[in-house]
Amino acid sequence: MTEEILVLGATGKTGRRVVRTLEAAGLKPRKASRATGFDWNDPSTWKPFLHGATATYLIAPEDPSAAAPFVEQAATAGVRRLVLLSGRGLDKTPPDVFQGMHAAEKAVRASDLAWTVLRANNFNQNFSEEIWQPEIEAGRLSLPVDDTPEPFVDVQDIAEVAALALTTDDHQGQTYDLTGPEGVTFTAAVSQIAAATGRPIDLVKLTPAEYREALLAQGAPEEVATELNGMFESMRAGHLATPTNDVARLLNRPATSFETYVSETWR
Repeated sequence: MTEEILVLGATGKTGRRVVRTLEAAGLKPRKASRATGFDWNDPSTWKPFLHGATATYLIAPEDPSAAAPFVEQAATAGVRRLVLLSGRGLDKTPPDVFQGMHAAEKAVRASDLAWTVLRANNFNQNFSEEIWQPEIEAGRLSLPVDDTPEPFVDVQDIAEVAALALTTDDHQGQTYDLTGPEGVTFTAAVSQIAAATGRPIDLVKLTPAEYREALLAQGAPEEVATELNGMFESMRAGHLATPTNDVARLLNRPATSFETYVSETWR
């Protein structure tokens, strides 16, 4: 059977790399994004993308109420595989933090489809693509972090694992924790990027209250500030600090190191 693979968030950090990885394998994935007419807020836009698809790469919607209806539509449309990108440590995160991810995992796990959940650490590319990029380029990154290491994962590694799960039958009912090969503190991460760019970059360690105020001052909604503070609380508690070997085991190669990411990105 010819694989008809739908990739949600096809213009995003992971989605566009999933698309490229599938295309490199000779497949022609369907690209779903606002640019192509997919709208999480309008369920009528989902059906044309799902029709005839055999597998779907799913990024959890921000609105938790959209997750179950989407999975139901996918099953009705004949989708056989669902690969969900989620967050590592979600099982240790309160249900009111990252509600979209909680709802998506619940909906996917409750379905009769062949599902795979990819729980990823923070991305290497958060430093260079949106998220923290503006502050890094301005020379001052302010976050509520301490010296707990983070095994940042490379988004290309995520994309390759996702492509594997989307195209083979060996990953049904599996949850993978995707990390880099070693933990790196934010201090070390910022220092490596500064050394590669030849520009000074300061890391300012905020308290959770200071971080919340900074986010609200930037126009972020209260719920976003709560979710992000919840994520950093899990990180400081060490819930995400230990690397796994899932990437290396699944791809039969070492996971991409932070050092490699820096050398390839910050030239």
